[in-house]
Amino acid sequence: MRCWIMLLSLGVATTLLSVSSRADDADAFLSGSARNCIECDLSGRDLKERDFKRARLDRANFKNADLSGATLFRATLVRADLSGAKLKDANLNLVDAKWADLSGADLTDALLYEADFASANLAQANLQGARLGHSRLYQSNLEGANLARADLRGARLAGARLKGADLRGARLDNQNLRGMDLSGIDFRMGDMVEADFTGADLRDANLAGVDLFGARLNGADLRGANFEGANLTNAILTDARTEGAKFEAAIMPDGKRRE
Repeated sequence: MRCWIMLLSLGVATTLLSVSSRADDADAFLSGSARNCIECDLSGRDLKERDFKRARLDRANFKNADLSGATLFRATLVRADLSGAKLKDANLNLVDAKWADLSGADLTDALLYEADFASANLAQANLQGARLGHSRLYQSNLEGANLARADLRGARLAGARLKGADLRGARLDNQNLRGMDLSGIDFRMGDMVEADFTGADLRDANLAGVDLFGARLNGADLRGANFEGANLTNAILTDARTEGAKFEAAIMPDGKRRE
């Protein structure tokens, strides 16, 4: 019995020491005396415009923290919790955030060039106007995300989930979207020049006014999709299913406008 009590006491002491150590790590990091803060709890903190570039922040907790305008250039945030965090205008260029949780985060107008979000959770995140050029979004969850006016040119979206995302005015030129489920998504007024939609599911998607010059839509399911006023010049529609699709005022592959 005495041995069991001693072991329990030792376990509690070790836990308290670990918590204290992590608190010390967070304080040292925020004071600038340490550049890394792995597994630190920084949830709910006011970190606006702080400079955390190149910091190691793997598994750190930034839940609901305010990082507006902060610099996280080349920081590592693998498996970090940034759910609900404010990252408006933040610089996350070249950040490594694989498996990170950014659900519900505000990334409006954030810089995310060449950022690695492979398998990250970005569901319901606000990425309006974000610059995601050449970012890695393999297997990421973007369901319900606001990507209006986002620049996704060169981004890698293989396996990404986009159900319910808002992509109005987004830039997806030359994007590879082969075989993806894009049904019901709002792409209005976006740029998708020479994008590859081969075999994609675009049922009931809204592509009104979209520039689809040279896009590959062969074998795609376009049933019920809206292409009103879209530019389909030189687009490939071979074997596409178009039942119920709307092409009023669209410029068709032959360059003629549909009446």
